[in-house]
Amino acid sequence: MSLDQAIAKSVGEIPECLAGGYVDLTTGMLLGIKTVDSHPQEVMDILAAATADLFQGPNVSTIESLFKKARGVADDGHHYFQEIVIMSDNLVHIFLRMKSNEEHVVTFVCRKSVNLGMALTKSRQAMTGLDGAV
Repeated sequence: MSLDQAIAKSVGEIPECLAGGYVDLTTGMLLGIKTVDSHPQEVMDILAAATADLFQGPNVSTIESLFKKARGVADDGHHYFQEIVIMSDNLVHIFLRMKSNEEHVVTFVCRKSVNLGMALTKSRQAMTGLDGAV
């Protein structure tokens, strides 16, 4: 199954999901996206960069380094932030770091009326299919 097909399948299985995307944090590229609505190209262009800032921006990287140092843990490139949920005015944004490649993040956008527990559960389940598509 292609990445675009896997994203579309995931969007269809997650309740009240409006969009899904797959981001490579290293290159800053949006590798795949499926949305039920159209969005301005400017939004699509900056989506990957904003996701990279959330997971590996300078302040986040500094916090991770300080925690590793305080705990006596070697800086092996592992990242502490694995999942981030953002509640906006009308939407729930779910960001999940891939287990097989910590430089890849999947994001799903659902209506705010979604059952958050169900959205998280279905999003986590979708990770297996997405991992196999890349």
